[in-house]
Amino acid sequence: MKIIYHHIKLLRPLNVMTSGLAIIIATAILDELNNHHVLLITTCIVMLYTAASNALNDALDYEVDLINRPERPIPLGYVSIQSALIISFLLFNFGAVLCLQLPDMAIVIGVFISLPLMVTYSTNLKGQYLIGNMVVSFLLGASFLFVGASHEMTSPMLIPMLLAFGLTFLREIIKDVADMEGDLSLGLKTYPIISGIHSSRRVIILSCLLVGFFSLVPYLIGIYGPGYLLLLLIGIEIPLAIIMFIFFKNPSISSAIFSARLLKFSTLMGLLSIYFGTL
Repeated sequence: MKIIYHHIKLLRPLNVMTSGLAIIIATAILDELNNHHVLLITTCIVMLYTAASNALNDALDYEVDLINRPERPIPLGYVSIQSALIISFLLFNFGAVLCLQLPDMAIVIGVFISLPLMVTYSTNLKGQYLIGNMVVSFLLGASFLFVGASHEMTSPMLIPMLLAFGLTFLREIIKDVADMEGDLSLGLKTYPIISGIHSSRRVIILSCLLVGFFSLVPYLIGIYGPGYLLLLLIGIEIPLAIIMFIFFKNPSISSAIFSARLLKFSTLMGLLSIYFGTL
């Protein structure tokens, strides 16, 4: 039972379910929840890709995780690297096959852009100065463009895409701060390692200010209604203020991890704010 449990844990079920929930909310923004066929396919694809990417990252990050995440299944010895790679390969392929049932633009995004970028990030770009952060941020934003393309309505997904990009970029820099010890020991070239913790703190604070300001713009120019503003304040503006307060001081590893987790919550709340802002 322990082996089965840890193989499931390898996929990070909470992350997978969160990605599925994000797709459902994005579909609700498009008012396409009644299109059950496309909703089911897009949700399954994103969840499969998320699980596959998690397995691939854990397989390739084995040495880093021995230091930064020793509680993960591979460092603990319950899952082999080979098993993780096979699981990742199968899940990516299942997702790609499902993509073939969608419109051409969705196939391009899902099969010819997102999938190769996920693999390239894990094999070559992770831990590279800002490039890896930008790729992950783009991929999360592209998932909403993928939903729009699947329903042949990309324009309503542009703001969710940009919001997800900004929040994810901020989260990735914060995660790099939390992982500095392990990343440094393996010679990775993340932003905090190359530019230093003080520069990273300034970038994080500036990013909080920029994301906080630009997320207000759709309400200020009348794209979304009061529901957007209310949930935005609760789900994004207040968490960003908390993170700024944390990084004004010297953040500990635990506070950086907390900040990164808080931004996961903010991404979902951002989508919900957009949905209620369109009612």
